[in-house]
Amino acid sequence: MTRDAQGKGSDWLASANLRPTRQRLALAALLVGDGHNRHVTAESLFDASRTAGEKVSLATVYNTLRAFCDAGLMREITVDGSKSYFDTNMDDHPHFYWEDTGSLTDAPADQLEIRRVPTAPDGAEIAKVDVVIRLRRS
Repeated sequence: MTRDAQGKGSDWLASANLRPTRQRLALAALLVGDGHNRHVTAESLFDASRTAGEKVSLATVYNTLRAFCDAGLMREITVDGSKSYFDTNMDDHPHFYWEDTGSLTDAPADQLEIRRVPTAPDGAEIAKVDVVIRLRRS
């Protein structure tokens, strides 16, 4: 991992006032070290960390991703009610879910039009609206 990637990861953690543990620094560098947004699963980040020579357990990856979401650094997108993806792009935007590969990619936000959402029931408020467009190759 490059020093630049580690620096970007450290800055990312500092922006959310997260304590920079060794594991958090390593995972943050993998997530944002190249300056690009990405979608990961806990398993794919675990595999990437192993490939990079980092000693981190899958449970630590799950817990760290959850901490990053709680701190507002990432958002969780759930597909099929059980498969979770984590996105470093915090801007509101839709996603494509590719059924054949099980991958999640950004969809062009400027092409999505939502004119109205239903009113929340009494005693509730809309926290967020996730748009996941499922794709099947033709």
